[in-house]
Amino acid sequence: MSDVLTIARRNLMSLLRIPVAIVFMIIQPIMFVILFRYVFGGVIAIPGFSYVNYLIPGILVQTTIFGSVGTAIGLAEDLQKGLIERFRALPMARLAVLAGRTISDLFRNVIVLVIITGVGFLVGFRPGGTVVSYLQACLVMLIFAYCLSWGFAFIGLAAPNSEAAQAITFPIIFPLTFASAIFVPLAKLPGWLQPFAHDQPISQTAIAVRGLMDGTPHGQSTWISLAWAVGAILVLAPLAVNRYRKVA
Repeated sequence: MSDVLTIARRNLMSLLRIPVAIVFMIIQPIMFVILFRYVFGGVIAIPGFSYVNYLIPGILVQTTIFGSVGTAIGLAEDLQKGLIERFRALPMARLAVLAGRTISDLFRNVIVLVIITGVGFLVGFRPGGTVVSYLQACLVMLIFAYCLSWGFAFIGLAAPNSEAAQAITFPIIFPLTFASAIFVPLAKLPGWLQPFAHDQPISQTAIAVRGLMDGTPHGQSTWISLAWAVGAILVLAPLAVNRYRKVA
């Protein structure tokens, strides 16, 4: 645990020393909020429901998922710069490199969640749920994003450089993000796309988070999202660890 926390602290310190990275990490979700709130929001009607209250929970889910992509980019950079080779020479647990990276990215997601929540309130977001249910929603999306980080860790270790790692994650994340319940109700999607969009994990997470934050019915989506998360980490973490053993 000491090794894991040391690596996590190192990653967070390196982030703080690059202010540009923090700015871009925050600007992207803010741009999505403004774009969909004021440009597309006027043409997306949800009967009996405020679109801004529909949008912000989805944006928060999207933001945490995009934040987990940073695991792939960060590990690819460390590998490219030879830093992982330096870690090999230290008397430390090998798991610390992967666990430390995923934990630091989890803390980064927490910071972004707080900021985007504040932005959401500024643009009119008024959740109907309790404070406890709001925190539960944040916990669900953070757990889901953290488990995905282990999959992106595998990509980061398999990619030749950070640019390639980012390029590989793009076609994986974007279709799942936009063909989901994040921005529009599933009923507004084409009929042939709705079954896939409903059952895929990002949609279930968005439905669960939105239901908890807005105090609306969301069925078993919370448990389905957590089941997806557990399944993801059980499958993806061993793949990442095995890949790390090969490169290190």
